[in-house]
Amino acid sequence: MPRWEFIALCAALMALNALAIDIMLPALQQIGGSLGVENANHRQFVITAYIVAFGIAQLGFGPISDRFGRRPPLIVGLLIYIVGALAAAVAPSFATLLICRFVQGIGAAATRVIAISVVRDSFGGRRMAEIMSLIFMIFMAIPVVAPGLGQVIVMFASWHLIFVAMGVGALLVSLWVLFRLPETLHPEYRRSLTVQSVTGGFRIVLSNRIALCYTLACMFIFGALFGFINSAQQVYVDVYGLGVWFPVVFAAIASMMALSNYLNSRLVGAIGMRRLSQGALVAFIVVSTIWFALSLVGPVSFPIFITLFTLDMLLFGLLGSNFNALAMEPLGHVAGTASSVLGFTQTFGGGIIGTVIGQAFDGTVMPLAAGFCGVSIVALLMVIIAERGKLFLPHNAPV
Repeated sequence: MPRWEFIALCAALMALNALAIDIMLPALQQIGGSLGVENANHRQFVITAYIVAFGIAQLGFGPISDRFGRRPPLIVGLLIYIVGALAAAVAPSFATLLICRFVQGIGAAATRVIAISVVRDSFGGRRMAEIMSLIFMIFMAIPVVAPGLGQVIVMFASWHLIFVAMGVGALLVSLWVLFRLPETLHPEYRRSLTVQSVTGGFRIVLSNRIALCYTLACMFIFGALFGFINSAQQVYVDVYGLGVWFPVVFAAIASMMALSNYLNSRLVGAIGMRRLSQGALVAFIVVSTIWFALSLVGPVSFPIFITLFTLDMLLFGLLGSNFNALAMEPLGHVAGTASSVLGFTQTFGGGIIGTVIGQAFDGTVMPLAAGFCGVSIVALLMVIIAERGKLFLPHNAPV
């Protein structure tokens, strides 16, 4: 498979997860009205149910892919995703919709775990961080176009068609995987699927200081992102009154994140994963603290909010792929299990943190700013522990 197609396919697999969240953001109000959801904050559970299942199921797909290879469990996961999406399209009640979203999240877990495992099977070090940045750059095209597509659907049809679109997208990616993706797991790295082997794999991951701490740092940073996603519709529409312009602004922010990931792919080779990501995290804390301080004084105007938030999202693009690569780098011999632990912690833990931030929405951006500020400080503490207090070291320096 050519390098460009490898990157595009891995990005498409990960993009199915973004599609399952971002395309429906403009439809949350319509879904709530159609299915009788009275509390506006409860509409966020459509996202939460998906993220919780997405996080938990990764713990299973990792060891399974280490035993049976990457292709078979990936295809099974894609089929589960399709079934969950199409079932959600005909859900008669809000409770049923949440169950369908949970099922869809289970299937999506395979796409995330195995996409990262495939990258780790094929690359290492700064090369892996560069590939991950390019994958994230293409992956960010979905948040750019998905909300707009969702907005168009709810303008001319019902929200049910959104889930049909998810199912069709997953079917196309499934065919691409079936006919083009080779098996990337090295035969000598296959692990038996026994309780002892699985627990041993988890022990290897959890006992590695660098892998564990960078995984936790990822969890807190992604918690901030999930907190924003949960409350994005309320912030943009209810607080700032953007109405139908909400998808346009959402897409513009996603474009900045895509640009940031591209810049990361160009800079990481020269600067190094550690220096680049740690510097970005310090800057993220500074920007978030300014945002939080302003929100305590009074209402934050839209120009100030969008400026500070855009800066945070630009910095986020220098964090996610590098932290993922730093966590995965020492664990190539258990890449599937490592990816599952990283994915579970990042999405389940981050999803819970994001839910807390989202449910704290009070008609202002203060809870969101407080969440961004708090989680970034904790993430820095995790990085300090990982590096034994020695920040901004070269990539190959002992820690």
